[in-house]
Amino acid sequence: MMYTGSGWILFIGFALISWIISHRLKSKFEKYSKVMMPYGMTGKDIAEKMLRENRINDVKVHPTQGSLTDFYNPANQTVNLSETVFSSHSIAAAAVAAHECGHAIQHADAYGPLKLRTKLVPAVNVASRWMQWLILGGLLVANQLGTTLLLAGIILYSITTIFAFVTLPVEVDASRRAVLWLEGAGIVDDRTKPMVKDALHAAAYTYVVAALGSLGTLLYYIMIFMGRRD
Repeated sequence: MMYTGSGWILFIGFALISWIISHRLKSKFEKYSKVMMPYGMTGKDIAEKMLRENRINDVKVHPTQGSLTDFYNPANQTVNLSETVFSSHSIAAAAVAAHECGHAIQHADAYGPLKLRTKLVPAVNVASRWMQWLILGGLLVANQLGTTLLLAGIILYSITTIFAFVTLPVEVDASRRAVLWLEGAGIVDDRTKPMVKDALHAAAYTYVVAALGSLGTLLYYIMIFMGRRD
């Protein structure tokens, strides 16, 4: 019971922190979505300019549905911006667009952590599909088979946890590239630069919490597994 109780406290604690950070991120982007860029450039304009000035001509910028659903797809070399970013003139749109282009520049530069994350994607896809079923089976079945299933689930879950931590330097570096380019290109000024940095920092916190939450959940399952062996 000690392992289960400690694990639940850890799990609930990370879930609460995750909710707080996610709420804070949403509030930040709502705030900066109401502050317009000084030169009236949309997210699409900024993305295309940043790619062009970094001599990246084979990456296209496309709109995608949803909110905060922006991503760079290295498979088809597209920067996909949510509708509220693609056509918006806001500080939030500038930050997001430049951040996603930061990933495209990482790809062009063969940035090590991004290459590692990309290599992990197939394994993560498999792990994400099966780990919860194996863990559930391991928790429900009390005999040796259940212990084996739980161990298999833990191994798969560890892959997703590693992926979450590999993602951290990728996201932080993309934000760093975004701020440097926005400032160097003269798109942000002394008034708007802190706002862009604040928006990107809020986004970075979500990845930190996701990684720590994944680690906490992994430790919880490991404690259950170790308790069964005693």
